[in-house]
Amino acid sequence: MTETPHGTTGRGIVDRQALTDIIPLAIPAIPFGFIVGLAVTESAMPQWVAWLTAPLIFAGAAQLAMITLAGAASLWAVITAVLVINIRHVMYSAALAPTFRKQPRWMRRVGPFLLVDQTFALASLQTHRAPADFRRYYLTVAVTLYAVWNVVVPLGMLVGPVVPESWRLDLAPPIMFAGLTLLAIKKIPAAVAAMVGGFVSLATIDLRDRLGIAVGAIAGVIAGAIAEQIIERRACTARPRPPQEPLR
Repeated sequence: MTETPHGTTGRGIVDRQALTDIIPLAIPAIPFGFIVGLAVTESAMPQWVAWLTAPLIFAGAAQLAMITLAGAASLWAVITAVLVINIRHVMYSAALAPTFRKQPRWMRRVGPFLLVDQTFALASLQTHRAPADFRRYYLTVAVTLYAVWNVVVPLGMLVGPVVPESWRLDLAPPIMFAGLTLLAIKKIPAAVAAMVGGFVSLATIDLRDRLGIAVGAIAGVIAGAIAEQIIERRACTARPRPPQEPLR
């Protein structure tokens, strides 16, 4: 990989890598966007208001919860549900904060708005880059995903009502989140958490109010914690004991 005199990588190289990385993650977001578009047509919210959640909120799960619960729950219940779903973004922000401190002020203001699961999954693997390279990579990934999302949601509003239910588009969200989790797996407990969380989410996908996602997340956390405890106990058991001094 060639570098410029200032230690940054060529723009074309960064752009190509960013696009290569985001395409596999953007593909599962397409049926997810169709689901959101279909939910817009069935929501109690005015369609133009529900559509505005795509460019203004830009958070698939939270956006879907808001659209689905509108008219069926109180305003505070909707706000609480959205905040609970998006609480993970606090952890995303904390993880990327050291890298963002090196960015210009405009990037520190614009970047967080574009921070979604896919963007974090990829950007967290690029924090070693020079600030200019990280910024270009981050924005290429984020803007590409933002554009795709704001195209597929309106398409879902048009095409969603005629899509056969046998296509099971509702499987798209757990499949997408499973793919994101696999990017971050570096240890066995994380793999266990991802597998259990994914399977439980799929098994409970028919629960009302999309509780299957929360049930899967809780099951994954518990399974990962148990796996970590088992591994630590085995490591302690297998650790060689220091030789004992002979009795005199």
